[in-house]
Amino acid sequence: MIRSPGAVALQLGPLTLRWYGILMASAMALGLWLAYRDALRRGIDPEPLLKASELALLGGLVGARLYYVAFNLDYYSQIPAKVFAVWEGGLAIHGGVIGGVLLGGGYAWWRGLPVLSYLDIAAPSLAIGQAIGRWGNFFNEEAFGTPTDLPWKLYIPPSNRPVEYSQSDFFHPTFLYESLWDLLVFIVLVRVFRDRVARAPGALFLTYLGLYSVGRYFTEGLRTDALMAGSVRVAQLVSVVGVIVAIVVVPLMVRRSRAA
Repeated sequence: MIRSPGAVALQLGPLTLRWYGILMASAMALGLWLAYRDALRRGIDPEPLLKASELALLGGLVGARLYYVAFNLDYYSQIPAKVFAVWEGGLAIHGGVIGGVLLGGGYAWWRGLPVLSYLDIAAPSLAIGQAIGRWGNFFNEEAFGTPTDLPWKLYIPPSNRPVEYSQSDFFHPTFLYESLWDLLVFIVLVRVFRDRVARAPGALFLTYLGLYSVGRYFTEGLRTDALMAGSVRVAQLVSVVGVIVAIVVVPLMVRRSRAA
């Protein structure tokens, strides 16, 4: 059985340090460090890359929050101040990727920098960052799955259970499933695909998108708090699109690079 110790890591008077914030900051720091190293390995000046990455992180945070809020307007329209309470969770990775690409990629394009190469450098950082960040859901006791009796079941206190599962104690730890999948995606990107698609800028990023989407599709199917558009789970729909784009576009990019 798995049980969260709670959201608060440290309390010093009025200062509250939450695990969610610690994990998000750690994921960002590690991602920037990995991007810096990969830029050097590729012979790319890391300084403008880091500037674009910082903007991408800002755009990612804003995009992730706005995306989540947009699909929960009934709740946030009643309590507008909660829109800014990101420490309570509520960041959608698809919105984060969109926001990060728009702001960070837009800056790189405006400066005439190699946008597609920057996206390739960012791909492994995104995967490992998500693997770390998912543990924030564990500490916040959120983003869990349906009830289960599996040995690795996750205990959720009554106050955090959906009404329809109020009598259930244990749930699928979907945060763990996705964290392990994201770690695997990181390893596969770095060990298998990074060198193989190096001559096709943008291909590694799309490979990340496709691989991540496969895992997200299945974990999303277990979630009890999925963002919905009518009867459709939004993350599953986006994941299907991500897989199709990767399957169709990546081979074309690789073949084109080999023919050049």
